[in-house]
Amino acid sequence: MSEHRRKTPQPQGGGRAAARRAAQQSTGRRAVPSRRATSESPSESPSESRGGQERQYGSRAEARRASQGGGRRRGGGSDGPRGRGRDNGGPGKKRFIDYPRYGKHGFRRWVPSWKLVSGLCLGFLGVLMGIGGVAYAFVVKPEVSKTAAAQNNVYYWADGTQMVATGGAVNRQMLKYEQIPVEMRNAVISAENKSFDSDRGIDPMGIGRALFNMATGGETQGGSTITQQYVKNSMLTQDQTLKRKFQELFITLKVAEEDSKEEVMAGYLNVSYYGRGASGLQAAARTYYNKDAGDLNASECAFLATLLKGASYYDPAGATDIDKVNATKAKNTKRAKERWKWILDEQVKDGRMTAEERSKHTKFPDPLPKKKDAKLGGQTGYLVDLAKKYFVANNDQGIDAKQLELGGFEIHTTFQKKRVEELEAAVDKVYKAKIRPKERPKTDTHVEFGGASVDAKTGAIIATYGGQDATTHFTNNADATGAQVGSTWKPFVLAAAMQYGVRDPSGGKEQSNSERTQVSPESIYNGDNKLRIRDYTGKIWLNENGDEWRQTNDGDQNYGEIDLRTAMEKSANSPFVQLGMDVGTDKVKDVAVASGLKDDTFMANATVPSFSIGTSSPSAIRMAGSYATFATSGQQNDTFSVSEVKKGGVTVFKHKKKSKRAFSPDIADNITDVLKNVVENGTGTPARLEGREAAGKTGTTDGNRSAWFVGYTPQISTAISMFRYDDDETNKEREFEMMFGTGGEEKIHGASFPASIWHDYMTGAMKGKKAVSFPEPKDLGDVVWGGGAVSPSPTPSPTPSPTPSEEPPPTPDPTRTTPSPSPTPSRTCGIFDPNCHAADGGANAGANSGANTGTTDGGDNTGVTDGGDNTGVTDGGDNTGTTDGGDNGGAQGADGNPGGTGSIWGNRG
Repeated sequence: MSEHRRKTPQPQGGGRAAARRAAQQSTGRRAVPSRRATSESPSESPSESRGGQERQYGSRAEARRASQGGGRRRGGGSDGPRGRGRDNGGPGKKRFIDYPRYGKHGFRRWVPSWKLVSGLCLGFLGVLMGIGGVAYAFVVKPEVSKTAAAQNNVYYWADGTQMVATGGAVNRQMLKYEQIPVEMRNAVISAENKSFDSDRGIDPMGIGRALFNMATGGETQGGSTITQQYVKNSMLTQDQTLKRKFQELFITLKVAEEDSKEEVMAGYLNVSYYGRGASGLQAAARTYYNKDAGDLNASECAFLATLLKGASYYDPAGATDIDKVNATKAKNTKRAKERWKWILDEQVKDGRMTAEERSKHTKFPDPLPKKKDAKLGGQTGYLVDLAKKYFVANNDQGIDAKQLELGGFEIHTTFQKKRVEELEAAVDKVYKAKIRPKERPKTDTHVEFGGASVDAKTGAIIATYGGQDATTHFTNNADATGAQVGSTWKPFVLAAAMQYGVRDPSGGKEQSNSERTQVSPESIYNGDNKLRIRDYTGKIWLNENGDEWRQTNDGDQNYGEIDLRTAMEKSANSPFVQLGMDVGTDKVKDVAVASGLKDDTFMANATVPSFSIGTSSPSAIRMAGSYATFATSGQQNDTFSVSEVKKGGVTVFKHKKKSKRAFSPDIADNITDVLKNVVENGTGTPARLEGREAAGKTGTTDGNRSAWFVGYTPQISTAISMFRYDDDETNKEREFEMMFGTGGEEKIHGASFPASIWHDYMTGAMKGKKAVSFPEPKDLGDVVWGGGAVSPSPTPSPTPSPTPSEEPPPTPDPTRTTPSPSPTPSRTCGIFDPNCHAADGGANAGANSGANTGTTDGGDNTGVTDGGDNTGVTDGGDNTGTTDGGDNGGAQGADGNPGGTGSIWGNRG
C-alpha cells in the first residue's frame, strides 16, 4: 500500500472518538485535528510521537494566535505539567511587578497601573526618608570656635616670593546671649526674620514674601531664616555645591530641633561678618563705634543690622576696592541711611519699639573712619587692593569679598617688586626736590601722583603707584581718580581717522567705510587759534547757549595749515577737534574702547567737540594698557594683576590670556611712528630714553588741573598722572585744584613732572633689556585737507612755449593779516574742508570776529578765559623752546568736570 494511504493506527480502548476527546482535554479547546496534524512521519520514534514532541496546531490561525502570546484563553492548557506561565501568555503565577502589563495590547501594555505608580512613589519617599534620617544623624552642628580661627591670605610677587600675609586671626570676641543688647536682637529680627521666635528653622512664608518683595521692588527681608544664616555663616567652606546645600538644610533642621532660640541668636551675631575685618557683634561695635556691644543704643544697633545685608555695599566708608562703581562712599551712605531708617520703622510696626522711642532716633549714627592695617603701608596696600578687586571680579567660582576675608588663599600677583620700588623712587624724587607744602601751602598742598606700568605683550600690570602711603591716603591713584587725560587722548582721534575715515559732507550721518576717505598722518588741517568748529557737513557747531564753538590753542598760537603729524608733535588742539568732528566722535570712542578703555562713568560725553581732546578720565592702568595696544601693532590684551589663586593646594583661579585685534598693524604702527616723533622732536622730549626708541604723548587739562604723560617702548607701556585733589572725605566741596605755581613752576604740564617721572622709571625698568625698534610703518590713507585748509588744484600738464612767461607774480594784498596763505587761482577748497577761507568770505579761517575779553589761562589746555591772566605765558621750561603746545584746548569748564559750561572759546557743551 502506498505511504499516503496508510491509516493511522487506532488507539486501544475507544477508537477515534476517544482519541479526539483526549486531545480536547489536553488543549483546553475543541478542535478537529486535520489529517496533517494527526499524521506522523515514518522516521519519528515512538517517544517523539508522544508527549515529548513539538506541539502541532490544528490550523494556521491557532498557530498565529499562539505565537502572539494571546492565542489561548485564561485557563488554557499548557505544554508541561505546570503550564506555560504568565510571562508567556499563560495564567501561571502572578508577577510581583506587573510591567509590562499582562493581558494588555499595544500602548496600554506599557502604561503602568495606579497600583504600580503609587507603590513606586511610596517606595521612593521611604528611601528618601531613610537617607534623610541617616544624614540627619550624621551631620554636625556648627562650632563657632572653629570658625573663629580663620587663615591668612598670602600675596606673592610675580617671582613667587611672598609680598604680605593678611588676616590670620579674625577680629572676633564671643558674646553670651545676655551680653547682646535687646535693641540689637530686635533690630535683627525685624530686618531678617520676623517669625524667628516661632518658626522651626525654615520659613516657607518668609521665602515667598521675599520673592514677592523682590518682584514688586519693595524693601527686602531675607528669605532665609536667622537659623539658616547662622548655619551658612558657620560653614568652614563656602562652596556653592548641591552637597553643601543639602548639608545646610539638615544642619538647620538639627539646630532648630536641638538648640534654643537664645543659642541660635547668639551664635548668629557672633559669626556674622560686619565688614572692615570685623566678625561678630563685639568686634563690629569696637570697629565702627569704639565701644562695647553692651553700650550700643538702638540707632547704632539698627546700623549694624544694616551691615548684615552686605557690608561692602552698606558701609558708608565705601568699598571701591571691591566695586568702584556701585560701592562708592556716596552710594553706600545713601543705601545705609535708607535701610537704617527702614529697620527702625519696622521695629515700630512689629511692636518691638514704641513710636516715642523711634522719634528719638532721627540722626544717622555716622561710624568712625576706616583704618588701614599697618602691614599694608606704602604701596603694599594699593597692590593688595588691586589684586583683591581683580580676583573677586574675575573668578568663576563665585568667591566674593566675604569669602576672601575668611582666608586660606594663595594669591599670585603680576607685580614685580623691583619695578614697584623704581616707580615709587621716581615719584619720591620729584616730591623731595620740588613739592614743598610747608613753604608753598597755596600751591603745593594736596599734590598727588598716580602711575601704572604694563607688560605690553601680555597686559600684566608690573608696577603701580597709588599714593604716598595706603594707610593715610586711601584713594588708589593708579585706579580711576577723575583726573582728565587731556591731549593723551589725541592718538585715538588719529587712529579713528585711519580706521574709519572722514565722512563725505554730502552723505548721511552714518556712512560705510567705502563712503569715507581714510586719513593719512600727512593730511593737512587748519591749526589756527579760535577756529570755528563745524560738523562734517560744514555747519558751525553751537554750544548749549547758542554760541559758536571756537577752539583755542595754547597761548593763542596760530599754526596755520599744519599736517597731523606736526600737529601731534606740537599738541595743537584745533586740528584734532575738527578731525574728530569729521570722523565722528562716536568713532573716536569706539577706537578708545577697542584699545582697552572701559565705556563707563569715566568716559566723557562723546557728542561734543571737546571729547577729542581728553575730557574723559580713565585710570592710569587703563591708559597704560590702551597705549600698549599701539606697541603690539594693534593686538589688545586686557590688563590684569592676578595670575593664579590657590586654596588648599587646589587652583581656584588662573588667568587666561585673551588677545583680540583692536585695529590693523598698519594703523597701530603709523600711530606709533607719529608718537615716536612727539618724543624725539615735540612736547615729549623730556621722556627720551638713551639708546632706545620710545613713543608717547603729553597731556594737560583745562585750568592746569591735571597733567599726564603716557608712553611706551616695544616691551613696556607706562602712564603717569599728576593732579591736586583734597583727600579729606569730609570736605563735600572738594574739587580738582589748579596747579599754577605748583612745584615752583609757573604751570604744570605733561612735559614737566609726569614726563620726568616716566623717564626715570623707564630708564631703570628697561635696563638690561634688549633695545628693540618699532616696526616701520607703511603708507596709509589719503592726504585730506580739512578744517578750512586749502588744497591745491591739480596742475595741468605744461605746454611747450618758445619763451617763458614774462608775467610778474601777483602782489600780495597788504591788508590781509591772516596767518594762512591767501587763496590763489591755483588753490581751491577741498571736498572735506567746509571751514575753507572762501566759505568764510575771506575771513581769517575762523578768526575771532567778536572776541571775548581776556586771554586764555596760558596753560596747556586753553579755552577757558581767566580774565586776562597769564597772557602769552610760555610753559616755563618744557625744554622745547616753545609753548607747551596746547595739550587740551577747551577741554572743560572751570569746575573741572565734563559736561559743564566753558567760555565762548572753550565750550564743552
